[in-house]
This record gives sequence, C-alpha cells and structure tokens, in this order.
Amino acid sequence: MKFCRFSTDDRTSYGVIEGGVIHEIDKNPFCGNPTDDIKKAGKWTLEDVRLLAPVVPSKIVAIGLNYKAHAAEFKKALPEEPMLFMKPSTAVIGPNDEIIYPTHMSHRVDYEGELAVVIGTTAKDVPVINAPEHILGYTCFNDVTARDLQGKDIQYTRAKGFDTFACVGPCIETDIDPRNVRIETFLNSEKKQDSSTADMIFDVFELVSFVSHVMTLLPGDIIATGTPSGVGKMRPGDRVEVRIEGIGSLVNTVTEAKVFKKIWTKGG
Repeated sequence: MKFCRFSTDDRTSYGVIEGGVIHEIDKNPFCGNPTDDIKKAGKWTLEDVRLLAPVVPSKIVAIGLNYKAHAAEFKKALPEEPMLFMKPSTAVIGPNDEIIYPTHMSHRVDYEGELAVVIGTTAKDVPVINAPEHILGYTCFNDVTARDLQGKDIQYTRAKGFDTFACVGPCIETDIDPRNVRIETFLNSEKKQDSSTADMIFDVFELVSFVSHVMTLLPGDIIATGTPSGVGKMRPGDRVEVRIEGIGSLVNTVTEAKVFKKIWTKGG
C-alpha cells in the first residue's frame, strides 16, 4: 500500500495511491492500524493535486557511514555501531519542492540518496525481532549536505540542518523488503548512485532497535538509513532524483538562496 499526503483547494489530506490515482482516505495512517477499515472519501488524479512530504516527523534520525562502499569511498573504517546524527523537522520538503542552496554559508552542497524508515507506532527499547511491528513503511530521502561545513564543523548539525535539506517522498510504501531493494540517484538525468540496501552495514531492523534504545521513536518519525557510494555536488539549477525500487521517485530542483551577502557576523 502506498500512503501519500496531498493538498488541493487549500486542504491537506491523506490518501492511497493506486494505479496513478489517489484515493483520499478518512483517517490518519499514524493513528492505530492504518490498513484497518479505511474508507475512501474521494478520488483524485496525480495531476490534480500537489503531493506533499508524506509525513511530518517530530524528528529525523540519520545514520552515517552505513554502506560498505560509501565508507570505502571516504576511506573510513566500518563503524562498530550505527553512527547517529539528527536533522530538524524544519528541513523537510516534499516532491518537486526546491532545495535552497545556502550560498551565504556554503560552497559545496551534495545529494545523498537514501531509504527512509517511517515509524508507525511508538518504539522504545525494541528488540530487533520486534522492529517490523513499529514500522509503517518506507520512502525515498535525500539527505542534502553542505559538505564543506561538515568538514569544518566536525559535528553535523549545521551541514545537515538547513531548511529544505531533508527531501522526503513521494509516498510511504508498506510492502517492500527493505533489506534488498535497489536505490539510485540521478543528477540532471545522469545516474550517480546505484546500489542495493543489501550493502548496508546495519539493516533497517537493527537500526530501529538501536535508535529506540537511545530515544523514543514516535509515530511519523523518520530514520534515514545512510547513503550508498557515489555522493556528489549539486548546483543551483540542477535536478536531483532519488529512485527506490518498489517506492518510486523523489524529484527536487536546486535553487539559490535569495541572500547575497553573509547574514551573520560575530556580535552582530
């Protein structure tokens, strides 16, 4: 099942995508069992609506260096435990929204195509074997990163936390095996990343369990599970697409921030 969130006539609704048609539903998929007693309240074509980010998370927990080839790409040793960092909910944008390039602070902004886990029910101290019970589904994610700031700051908050740096969508797919799906990223239609989630160091269920032993995961929260090798820079005017088998494509364009000088100075 493909859950989506969309707007039309200044109204925001949840729906299920079937054969290119959105069936509006009468319930929030994060309340109770989302597949029980769904009532379809209307029908829309994809052309008639604006798809939004399919989820509004309270937090985004992201994983660094979780693909073997990506660790090799950056000449890093494989981590012994998942490496966690956070992205703010204010960074979230949806399909076809613009990534704002913060030229006032950064001169190297990269794409990072990822599989994202969407939490369905509250998860705290969850054993790996029970992790699937707390997952609603999966979506495409672009962990946009100001690479120059990541190296400069050591910590990742600024490099990963700009508004528009968490691209999510186009839907939440409930029926895939996240341990072996193809993930691709295209920049201006040129393939840059092509891998399988089978190359993950820690699989989806291990990640849900690990994170839940650190912090409580709430319905709608996202775990971005790391990026394969092939990350690279974007520029204003570029078009980036994250495509994941069984889910679909998340497309965003890059635009320059409407700021033409440094806007922060010490003591100012």
